[in-house]
Amino acid sequence: MKRENFNRIKAVLAEEGKKNIDLAKNLGVKDTTVSRWVTNDSQPSIERLFEIADFLEVDVRTLLVSTLKT
Repeated sequence: MKRENFNRIKAVLAEEGKKNIDLAKNLGVKDTTVSRWVTNDSQPSIERLFEIADFLEVDVRTLLVSTLKT
């Protein structure tokens, strides 16, 4: 079964030249937590998404994958 991608954290980290460990240290979470987010095994809370967006200096919408059908 295909895994759904709900966030773009991995892509945006790469675009901004940052690594999982950088995000983990900034947020005070384990690197395994960030790893689960970037592989879409789990999703960060809305509040945490805003913290990630602040760290990456992007709009929070940049971190989300649209589920709208066009």
